[in-house]
Amino acid sequence: MTRTPDGTEEPRPGTGTSAVAAVPRTLEPESDHSPSAVAATLPSPAGCPPESAPPTSRLLARAALLTACLSVAAALLGLVRDQSLARLFGAGRDTDAFLVAWTVPEFAATLLIEDGLAFALIPAFSAALAHRARGVSGDPVRSLMAGTLPRLAAAFAAAGALLALAAPWCVAVLAPGLPDPDLAVDCTRLTASCVLSFGLAGYFSAALRAHRRFLAPAAIYIAHNVAIITAMYAFGGRWGVRSAAFGVAAGGCLMVAVQLPALVAELRRGRGGRTRLRDGRTELRGGRTKLRGGRTELRPPAPAPPLDVPLLAAVLLFALCRQSQVLIERFLASGLPAGAISHLNYAQKVAQIPMTLSMMLSTVTFPVVARALADGDTERARGRVERDVAVAARLVLLGTAAVVACAPQLIGLLFQRGAFTAQDTAATAGVMRVYALGLLAQTLTGVLVRSYFSAGRATWYPLAAMAAGIAATCGLGACTAGSLGAVGIAAANAAGITLTAALLLAGTGRRRVPLRAGAVLRGLGRPLWAAGAATVAGGLAAGVPSAAPAGLAAGAATVTVVFLLLGGTPAVRALAPALRPVRSLPQRLAHALTTR
Repeated sequence: MTRTPDGTEEPRPGTGTSAVAAVPRTLEPESDHSPSAVAATLPSPAGCPPESAPPTSRLLARAALLTACLSVAAALLGLVRDQSLARLFGAGRDTDAFLVAWTVPEFAATLLIEDGLAFALIPAFSAALAHRARGVSGDPVRSLMAGTLPRLAAAFAAAGALLALAAPWCVAVLAPGLPDPDLAVDCTRLTASCVLSFGLAGYFSAALRAHRRFLAPAAIYIAHNVAIITAMYAFGGRWGVRSAAFGVAAGGCLMVAVQLPALVAELRRGRGGRTRLRDGRTELRGGRTKLRGGRTELRPPAPAPPLDVPLLAAVLLFALCRQSQVLIERFLASGLPAGAISHLNYAQKVAQIPMTLSMMLSTVTFPVVARALADGDTERARGRVERDVAVAARLVLLGTAAVVACAPQLIGLLFQRGAFTAQDTAATAGVMRVYALGLLAQTLTGVLVRSYFSAGRATWYPLAAMAAGIAATCGLGACTAGSLGAVGIAAANAAGITLTAALLLAGTGRRRVPLRAGAVLRGLGRPLWAAGAATVAGGLAAGVPSAAPAGLAAGAATVTVVFLLLGGTPAVRALAPALRPVRSLPQRLAHALTTR
């Protein structure tokens, strides 16, 4: 690989990467018998299979842009979902009861889709793809699924049934001061079904991402939010807030259905259409049969790899420990006046949008890092993670500045209608401003922890770092909740996750991907200064117009201009890979129109 002036990587001339391999696999697959599908299975001129070649920076940028666009759509639908919840049920006892049950899908999404199961499965599928590219007998990918999916599905089903039975005890532990625990129990039993559906969705998502297929995995949250919104408006008048819990259960099933066709198509392609040329001999590999010189030889399938229990335990315990921040927040807030849990929830949902968008590139590149480590290329893995940290940090700092500067206008515009009052807006905006102080640490934690688990081997250091942060959150939250209320809980959350991010960065030099911590910290200095100045300028600009939409527009524009000016060339250069496909969009459209 050679490095371009903007810091990205391009393949060296003559490395053998075929033109077909550079086509992003984010679109739906063509027929297995189509010319492009057959061509994609041919080896590169130098004998390097396309699926073993590292993706170009343009492919990664396009995949990240596609994922980001679908994530924005899902985030907007998530806001519509929260707006609908606030409008229909307000920020009182019913909403607090549902949000206790909402803990189940929140935990399931983190454990089984994003930060838990994916950390174990993506490296495993990347290694299986590497073995397939080296010509291992049988199909390692199908063998991996045969050895892991049935057992994991059975475990997910058993865990969901156990959670439904233990719902009264769970509610008593999560929110002992809840005024209406029976309603929370009913909602929890409905949402318990998502343990199985989210587990299957997470498994399918990991398999597709390892195959560099990002369209279906990025669309699952759109389906989930559509189901919740539809259920609330269709059944809210009859079932009350239980309708939202029913929507959670239905949405989980849709998440599985959205990905299943893409996964089946990928498995069929891997089984049926791979052709290689070896010294003039043609080898047709369907997992069981190969033809050499007119002779047919039956090949037994590759043995199913065992489930890596230590790795799975390490990643699930880390994700569980990280998500326990939400449990701590709701436990401490359950003893505060009614509405505190709702204010924390709405503040968190809005504030986390910049963090979610900033991590899109690392979500796309995680399979790339895992594949680089599977091939033994530590240097390429380190360079990729360091660039991901730089891009994600700048994006989240820009978003943090906008959230803090325009918090009242943003919350008022999104939620202040129906049962959500002006007092709720003021309380939620205050909590969100404090909560946003931990967004950089949240993002760094999400990016850095991928470097620990990308090698596909168990490591317990991330769990220890997260446990230290959780301990800090518990201690500070218990001390500040009584005097500062929900604001104190948000401050404890920000402090705890900042400690975790610092420990993860300090420990990378001795772990799987040895990052240069000093260089990473020096690179954050100027963006931090730019974000601070942009926050002050944006807050002043947002307060000038009296209307919330105008104030939000003025504040956001000011924040963006000031951040880019003070952030200098590195800020613009860091965002260039994601913007490159946008700049070329007019040319692609013109070419498409003129060639018709």
